[in-house]
Amino acid sequence: MQENNQLKNLRLNYEQDQLLESSINKDPFVQFKLWFDLVLKSDVIEPNAMTIATATKNGIPSARMVLLKEFDETGFTFFTNYESRKGKELLENPFASLLFWWREFERQVRIEGKIVQISRKESEEYFNLRPLKSRYGALASRQSEVVKSREVLEKRFLDLEKQFGENPPTPENWGGYKLIPNKFEFWQGRRDRLHDRIVYEKDKDDWKIYRLQP
Repeated sequence: MQENNQLKNLRLNYEQDQLLESSINKDPFVQFKLWFDLVLKSDVIEPNAMTIATATKNGIPSARMVLLKEFDETGFTFFTNYESRKGKELLENPFASLLFWWREFERQVRIEGKIVQISRKESEEYFNLRPLKSRYGALASRQSEVVKSREVLEKRFLDLEKQFGENPPTPENWGGYKLIPNKFEFWQGRRDRLHDRIVYEKDKDDWKIYRLQP
């Protein structure tokens, strides 16, 4: 077991930057793009990795890492199996929260909102851009279901490769979701745990901006 005192003493003092109301963009999508473009130009591994938290209709939460594949002024898009745990939870409760953590910049962004499925056409277009092996991975996996062994999964993968060759079809139970935000929180680490937290909250057609205490 990990020594408790060792864990208690693990900490960093954040002092790279600051986040002030006077320097932010009034549009949270623009502010996100400013931060994201900076991360893309850096050496951060998988800068588009994000946690998505979902919940059942009874409020039981679950979270996992996924990859952001597109964003614009309408929302944030990712792809998954519709019959996975998150897919089933989103069917029951179509609201979710995203979290980006970029340690190298001492920054995180939380985004909350409603989830909708994107069109079948958009899902198929993206599926066919994926590496061939990744397409077969999506086709072979009955995500979140129990499997007897890894060998069973690998055999299904090989059988599908023999069946479809270079042109596997987009699985009917696979595709994209878009989170349509109603709230953003931009977090910048600061010295002595006095972090900056700036929130944008949807108010009809405008965004209300305010600061939270750390």
